[in-house]
Amino acid sequence: MFIWGRRSKSIFVKFSASFLLVGLIPLFALSYISVQTFSGYVERYTTSNLQQMVLYMSYNLNSAFNQYNEVSKLMYTGRYEGFIESYSQNQTYNVNELEQINTIPIETFLKTVLYSDSYITSVYFHRESDDKLYYQEKENRGVNFDLLPYQEWLTKMAPNPSQVAIFPTHSEEYYTGSKRSVFTIGRTLIDISGRVTKDPKIVGTLFMDVDVSLFNQFFRELNLGGQDELFLLDGDGNVYFTNETRSANGEAFRAKKDEEMIVLSEEIPFLKGTVTARIHRANLFDQLFSARTTVFIAMFICAIAMIIMGVWFSRRLAAPIRNLIKQMAIVESGNLDTQMVVNSNDEMGRLSHGFNRMVERLQAYIDEAYVAQIKQKQTELNALKSQIRPHYLYNTLEVIRMNAVDKDNDEVADMILSLSNQLKYVIDYGEDRVSIRQELEHLRDYFYIISVRYENKFELVVDLSPEVDLNWYILKLSLQPLVENAIQHGLRSQGRGTVGLTIEKKDEMLLVTIYDDGIGMSKEKVQQLAETLEEPSSPSKNVGLKNVHERIRTVYGAEYGVSISSREHIGTSILLLLPIVEDPYKISDSENA
Repeated sequence: MFIWGRRSKSIFVKFSASFLLVGLIPLFALSYISVQTFSGYVERYTTSNLQQMVLYMSYNLNSAFNQYNEVSKLMYTGRYEGFIESYSQNQTYNVNELEQINTIPIETFLKTVLYSDSYITSVYFHRESDDKLYYQEKENRGVNFDLLPYQEWLTKMAPNPSQVAIFPTHSEEYYTGSKRSVFTIGRTLIDISGRVTKDPKIVGTLFMDVDVSLFNQFFRELNLGGQDELFLLDGDGNVYFTNETRSANGEAFRAKKDEEMIVLSEEIPFLKGTVTARIHRANLFDQLFSARTTVFIAMFICAIAMIIMGVWFSRRLAAPIRNLIKQMAIVESGNLDTQMVVNSNDEMGRLSHGFNRMVERLQAYIDEAYVAQIKQKQTELNALKSQIRPHYLYNTLEVIRMNAVDKDNDEVADMILSLSNQLKYVIDYGEDRVSIRQELEHLRDYFYIISVRYENKFELVVDLSPEVDLNWYILKLSLQPLVENAIQHGLRSQGRGTVGLTIEKKDEMLLVTIYDDGIGMSKEKVQQLAETLEEPSSPSKNVGLKNVHERIRTVYGAEYGVSISSREHIGTSILLLLPIVEDPYKISDSENA
């Protein structure tokens, strides 16, 4: 009694009881309601299901007719998805003089159409100029052209030559010994190479015989009984397919009215007709009694299975959780050397794994807490020292500059000022991204020192596009290393020259070009540099160039970076492809994400 009282407080016992009650009560209620309303429900459900199947069948039939319509358009386009207006060659000349359609011989074209679908049994092409008839068929049967009603088909198509024509199901009596039934699709080939007129110029007509067994794959899903009827009609009442041999035509079908039949019908837009099923009501529901018995048996089996599954599931779920509770009690007592055994990959397995990680991290945190505090104090001290060193350097340079000014040596003073500005720019521990204006100011300070050093033999030309906003952000120290490369490797050996810098906007990207008129490089050297840039681990003498390239790709992605072009004795050009960044914090947020 005590054990049962203790277990009754368990969440698993409560869960099992709730599971059984929630499952069994609706199950028995459903049994009673189902028996009372089963007949009407089955009829509605079955009728709705059949209606959906007829709707699905009508959709598939309409798609099949559209597919053959697209096949007939191959005369114009050479592909299914084309339109008539997409073909502009002289069809009259092709068909009459070259005996070609779409630059393909007529016989070959007919074979292409014939084997484009397994249900196409034969294909014909009637040339209008000399009444010549080409044909292809799959079974090498003898054809009697006197029985082939293509003239009758041409007459029916004459009023609307630009429209596809569908001829109802008929026998292939024009083939020797054939008992197959087919329907025929016809389309005229109109010469549209010239000016469009009211009466189009017909070059020829394509006919395709399609086996009516095509419909069997759609109608088979209905599982019709012996007294059930199925009709496929067009808008004029012509029968394309039926399983009822007693009905001669669509008018006879429409005249049928029977209270014992359920009539289901859906439209087929391509034919402007319908597919209609007449289901015998008595045969549809004659197994209702056996279905009721089956429902009772199924409900009884489900009740037994639910009880067994409820008990089994409760015990299986309770075991790992009880083990976890036991391990948690051990940790609560202060023992952190315990571990859960992970036997599964489900939620309980992940929970056990998380418990183990929590215990490990808790123990590591306790072991490292004091060490972390000591390291934090040391880091704060080093930060204070690093602030003192650059500040001392700035003050020293300022004293030297003021001494040069006092002695009227303005050039030395300006050089020291430029150097001081560069040191502040480089040593500053601020953001890694700066505005274009700041980067250009740093570049001009650098180039001023270079100009004085080399007696103004080098010139810097900066060209900014009006579309470029100087407040846009680029990577810090991305221009100066490349200008330095241009001077050291391109201009220095020849003694003088010009370094150009252009910044422009193109396709929502920022294009920065740094070029010089120096000695240039060979194609082999350019190729070697390009390979070096693409291999992060490869050594290179061009440290500045490689550093800029890797920084751009790391921050902005592989689609950005540096590219090089050069010609010997003409010069070198370096292109930086960068994104347009108006707010550096948005880029930083996306990188962190």
